[in-house]
Amino acid sequence: MRWWVLGWLLAGGIINYFDRANLSLATPQMMKELDLSAADIGLMASVFSWTYAVMQLPAGHLIDRLGSRRVYTVAVTLWSVATLATGLCYRLPQFLAARLVLGVGEAPCFPASAKITSKWFPKRERGTATGIWDSSSKWGPALAPLLLVPVMVHWGWRALFVVTGVLGLIFVIAFWIGYRDPSGSRRLSAEERELIEADQQDAPAESTSESESVSWPQLFTQRTVWGMILGFFCTIWIWNIFLAFLPLYLVRTQGIDLAKLGLYASIPWLGGVVGDVGGGFLTTRLVARGVGSPLKVRRMLILACALLAGLSVVLVPSAHGLAPTLLLLTLALCFVSAITGSAWAMPGDVAPQHQVASVGAIQNFGGYFGGAFSPLVAGLIVDRTDSWSLAFYSGGVVAALAGLCYWFIVRRPITGSATT
Repeated sequence: MRWWVLGWLLAGGIINYFDRANLSLATPQMMKELDLSAADIGLMASVFSWTYAVMQLPAGHLIDRLGSRRVYTVAVTLWSVATLATGLCYRLPQFLAARLVLGVGEAPCFPASAKITSKWFPKRERGTATGIWDSSSKWGPALAPLLLVPVMVHWGWRALFVVTGVLGLIFVIAFWIGYRDPSGSRRLSAEERELIEADQQDAPAESTSESESVSWPQLFTQRTVWGMILGFFCTIWIWNIFLAFLPLYLVRTQGIDLAKLGLYASIPWLGGVVGDVGGGFLTTRLVARGVGSPLKVRRMLILACALLAGLSVVLVPSAHGLAPTLLLLTLALCFVSAITGSAWAMPGDVAPQHQVASVGAIQNFGGYFGGAFSPLVAGLIVDRTDSWSLAFYSGGVVAALAGLCYWFIVRRPITGSATT
């Protein structure tokens, strides 16, 4: 039954990223029709990220207090309505308002997924499970060009937002009817329930127990939490540049026309799927072989992948031709995605179960609040220099720093006393 639950998380995450990726797909037509600049598009992406980041803090707390099912249902409904509204906008302030509401709605999605994973999966399986549902953030941008560009070609860019908004509303109705926590699930077998409950009883072995846990404000006094914040900021910095500008980059530097954009823009994100799922599977295998604790293995993987991601990103501007460019973009997203999958599994390693969503949301807050600047900065660089080189050079360096933050700062589970 837990693997069916994982299917809900994967599907919801894909729809979540459809509703982010549709802006980047619509960008070439929107810029032409509405006379928008690259900086305007970057500002839309940044407003979403700032709102998304700030709302992580109440979202994680609400999920831990009110439950994943209730908060997730309200969130999907809100972000789907915001997506529909985007298709009705004509001026920049209207788009900014719609992206702001989208950020509010999408904020609980991944903290809720981390919480649900901690409830449904034994700790030894969480790396694989998290890698699978987090791969939705790569499946979404990978499938969106293939499925949505034909919609845009036939009915215009506004149809992208209508189709994805309706899809979200259909999904949330099915989720509300079909999902329950393990305690309320009638389909859960006695054997699987015993496996899950036994794992929860053993959970304090690596992380702090509920009686030793710290209050929500005290989480910000923890060295481990700040390491996760800084590491995820470095990761999301380059992630947001890809999410906001990858289709436009291919159009401008490789001369790809709209009819072929769907295919070529999806290829790098498939590398992200491989990195996410492969990274989760690799950590599970290494832990099973006794290489180290789940936390140590994830830190090792993040360090290696961050350095490789930084190198790949820095090399992108020097690539000549479509094939080398796609190869480097694919490798970069593969390594970055391995980082995000391990990062989302990490709250289950360092926090007690009743605070997993809060810690995951705080990490995501740090990533997206700081990373929100990257689309705006990249857009300004492109407008001023008519070149993408500086955006990729700086992004590669920041991506590499993610590994150093996770390796040197995130060293142990959260404890009852502040650590600095």
